[in-house]
Amino acid sequence: MERKKHEAWALAVLTASVLTAASLLSYHSADPTFFGSSAAGRTMANWVGTLGAHLSWLLFFLIGLGAYALPVFGFWWSWSLLRGRAVFPYGRMHGVGLVLMLWTAVTLAAFYGPKATFFGQEILVGGQLGTLSASFLAARLNLLGAHVLLGGFFLIGLVLATPFSLKSFGRLLLAVPLGVFALLKKPRAKAAATQLKVPPEERSAAAPAARPSRKAKSSSGSERKLRETAPAPPSLAAEEPAPSPREKTVPSGRSVEAVPLPPVDLLDFYEAEEASPDPSDLQEKARTLEEKLGDFGVQGRVVAINPGPVITMYEYSPAPGIKISRIVGLADDLSMALKATSVRVVAPIPGKAAIGIEIPNEKRAMVSLRSIIESKAFAASPSPLTIALGKDITGDPVVTQLTRMPHLLIAGATGTGKSVCINAILLSLLYRNTPETLRFLLIDPKRIELSTYEHIPHLLHPVVTEPKMATRALRWAVQEMELRYKLLADKNVRNIETYNRVLGKEESRKPPEGPPRETANGFVLEHHPLPYIVLVIDELADLMMVASREVEEYITRLAQMARAAGIHLILATQRPSVDVLTGIIKANIPTRISFQVSSKVDSRTVLDTNGAETLLGAGDMLFLPPGTGKLQRIQGAFVSDAEVQRVTDFWREHHPEADPMARRVSFAEKESGSEIADEEMDEKYEEAVRLVVESRQASISMIQRRLRIGYNRAARMIEIMEQQGIVSPSDGSKPREVLVPKES
Repeated sequence: MERKKHEAWALAVLTASVLTAASLLSYHSADPTFFGSSAAGRTMANWVGTLGAHLSWLLFFLIGLGAYALPVFGFWWSWSLLRGRAVFPYGRMHGVGLVLMLWTAVTLAAFYGPKATFFGQEILVGGQLGTLSASFLAARLNLLGAHVLLGGFFLIGLVLATPFSLKSFGRLLLAVPLGVFALLKKPRAKAAATQLKVPPEERSAAAPAARPSRKAKSSSGSERKLRETAPAPPSLAAEEPAPSPREKTVPSGRSVEAVPLPPVDLLDFYEAEEASPDPSDLQEKARTLEEKLGDFGVQGRVVAINPGPVITMYEYSPAPGIKISRIVGLADDLSMALKATSVRVVAPIPGKAAIGIEIPNEKRAMVSLRSIIESKAFAASPSPLTIALGKDITGDPVVTQLTRMPHLLIAGATGTGKSVCINAILLSLLYRNTPETLRFLLIDPKRIELSTYEHIPHLLHPVVTEPKMATRALRWAVQEMELRYKLLADKNVRNIETYNRVLGKEESRKPPEGPPRETANGFVLEHHPLPYIVLVIDELADLMMVASREVEEYITRLAQMARAAGIHLILATQRPSVDVLTGIIKANIPTRISFQVSSKVDSRTVLDTNGAETLLGAGDMLFLPPGTGKLQRIQGAFVSDAEVQRVTDFWREHHPEADPMARRVSFAEKESGSEIADEEMDEKYEEAVRLVVESRQASISMIQRRLRIGYNRAARMIEIMEQQGIVSPSDGSKPREVLVPKES
C-alpha cells in the first residue's frame, strides 16, 4: 500500500510539473492575467489555456527566471517518489537550503539586468522578489557587500540542500597542485625505487632512504601519489637508523649496520576497499528506520549517518519522553523489519544526545593491513609497539599502542577472525621493530596457526607447541621479568624505556673498569640493552586444561608486574568460559577484543556486557580500549597467509644470524630421561621426601593430609620420587615400598 501511495504522488507531481513547464514555455505577455485581459479577437497563446497564462504570469512576476527551476524540481521530486527515496533526506534543512539557493539566484540575477528576452517575451529577470531584495541590499551594503552576502547564503543553501561538502571541495582543489607536484617528482620516485633492487649486502644502507609503494591507492589519489615520492614520516624514519642501544646488541662477528624494515609492497591492496554505500540508499534506509520505529510507537528522527566499511551507524534522536530501554529492546524487531543480519543498538552514544543503531551494509568492504600501515595515524604513533587493528564505523584507521594496554585478551568463536587479528598485530610489530628492539615468544598448541613465523630472527625460542613446554615458557618469562627488575633497580629507573636510554648514554662514554656487580645472593648483573618481549598464546583454553593452576599463576604475575619490564601478553581463546578466562586473569587484563560469540553469556564473560553475540563475523570486532569503559566497533584488517609468508621471508633473508639471546632461553633444554628439571621441583618436595622416608609410607593421601596440598600436587611428588628411586613403582592395590633407608 505504501508503494502505491508513492506512485500516486509521483504521478500527481509529474503531471503538475509538466503543466507548469508547458505554461512557462508558452508564456505570452498578451494573454489574460490577473491584472488585465487579452486583446480583442486574439486567440490564447498559452498551451495550458487561461490557467497556464495566469500561472506563468504569476511565477514570472514573483521570481522571474527562477520560475524555470520549479518544474525541474518537480521532475526530480516525482523521480525520487517513484524510486522510493526520501524527497528531503536532510529534513527541513533541505527545504531551507533550496529556498536560500533560489532567493540568492534571483537576487543576483536582478543585479545584472532588470529584464531579459526568453522565447520572444520580455521577462523581469529576478522578479519582484529579486528586484526588491537587490535594491534593499545595494542601498545598505553597496555592490561588493551585497555580492559577498549573497555568495555566502548561496553556499549555505548548497550545503544544506545537497551532499556538497566544503571539505571535499577543498580536497579537490588541493588535488590539482598535488597531482602536478607528484608528476614533477616522478623521476625521483623511480630513482628511489631502484634502490630497493640492490644486492642484500647493500640494501641495508638504501632502505631508509625511501620505500615507495607501487600500487598504493586511497580515497584521495593525489595524497597517495605524494606519499609514494616523499620520504618516510619522521616517526617511522626514526626507527630505521640503528641507535646506539641497537648497535651494542649486534654480535661481535657481525658488522654494525642498519637493519632494513620491510617495504609496504609486501602487503596487498584490495580494490573493494574504496567502495562506499550510495548516499541515496542510506537516506532511504534512514527513512525506513524512522517508519519502523514509528510502527512500534517510538517517535524520533535520524540526525546523522556514519557509513563504515561493514556497518553504518544511524544516530537516532528519540522524541521527548521515549525511554532508551524501549529502543534497545526492539533490536531483533528492527533486524527483521530491515531484513538485516543483525542490528546492534548503542544506547546512548558516548558524548552525544543520540542513540546509535548499527545496521550491516549490503556489500562489505575489505580492509587491508596495508591501508592501515600507510595511514597517518600509524605513521604518527611514537611507540615502537604500535599495532594496526582495522577501521572503525566511520572508515577511519584504528591503531593502538601495546605499551599502553599493556596486555591484550582476544576471544571469539571459531572462524570469526582471531588468527587473522593476531597475524595483523604481529606484522604491525614486525614493520616497526628489528630483532634488537623486539622479541617474540610464541605459544601455539594447535601447531599450525603460528608456524609461519618459525625461524624469524625475532623469536626467542622456536614456536612452542607442547602444553607442558608452554608452562615452562611462562615460568621462564616470570624469571626474565624478575631479572629485568633487578637490572632496573640497579640503575635506579622505573621502566625499560628509561633503562635503555640511560644505558645508551653510559655506553657512549668509556665503560667502567672492574668485574660485574653481584647482588646479595651472588647473582651477577650484566647490563645490556633490553628488547621488548611480546608473549603470544594462541589458544589459552588448551593450556588451562593441562595445567590451569600453574598457567593462571604465571599469567597473573606477568599481567600484574611485567609492563615496566617490557614484557607484554597477547592471549587468545575460542572458548570464553569462566574456567578459562578466570576472574584473576580478567582483572589484570582490562584491554580486550571480542569477535562474534555464540551467546550473551560469552559476551559478558569477555567484555562484561552484551553485544558480541550480534557481530557479523569475518573480522567484525568489539574493542575495549585501555583506560576507557566504552566499546569501539572495528572491522579488523585482513591479512592473507601469502602476505604473512612474504614478510617473514623478508626477515629470514635480511637477518639470518643466530639469536644472540638463545643461551638465555633454556626452558626447553632441562628435561632428559629420568632427570627432573630444577624448575619442576616443588618447593615442598624436600619436606615430602623427609615425611615419606621417616614414616615409611608412600601414599598420595598421606602427603595431602600432612602437607595440606591438592591431589595433583601430591601425585606429582610421588611420581618424581619414583623417577629418582626413592619409592617403588605402583603395584596395583599394594602400597609402594620406600627404597631409601631411614636416616639414623
